[in-house]
Amino acid sequence: MARSTLSSRFRRLDIDQYDENRGDALRALLAALRSAAGSGRSPAGKEQAQGTMLKVLTSFKSSEIEQAVNSLDRNGIDLLMKYIYKGFEKPTENSSAILLQWHEKALAVGGLGSIVRVLTARKTV
Repeated sequence: MARSTLSSRFRRLDIDQYDENRGDALRALLAALRSAAGSGRSPAGKEQAQGTMLKVLTSFKSSEIEQAVNSLDRNGIDLLMKYIYKGFEKPTENSSAILLQWHEKALAVGGLGSIVRVLTARKTV
C-alpha cells in the first residue's frame, strides 16, 4: 500500500483537459470584444462595456492569458489593448497587476505597432 502512494505518475496528468469550463473564459472574452466593437455607444454604454471587459480579463488564470491573446486577430489585439489602457486609467483593486500581464502578452503578439495604433486612434473605448 505504501508503495503505491509514493507513485508520482498522477502528476503527469493534465487535469485541465477534463475541465468542462476551460473555454468559457475565452468565449466570454471573444463575446465581450465583439459587443465592444459596436460603434456609437453612449458614455454609459462605454462604462458598462469597460466594466464587463475588466471582469472578463480578471477572470482568466495567468496560464490562460497567452492562449487567449494568441487566438485574437490584429484588430482584436488592438481593441484589447484599448481596454487594457482604459483599465490603467481607472484602476480597481488588483486590476493593475492583471492588466500588466495582459499587456505583456498582447505586446508580444501585437508588437509596438499595436500600442501606436491604440494611442493614435480617434475612436476610444
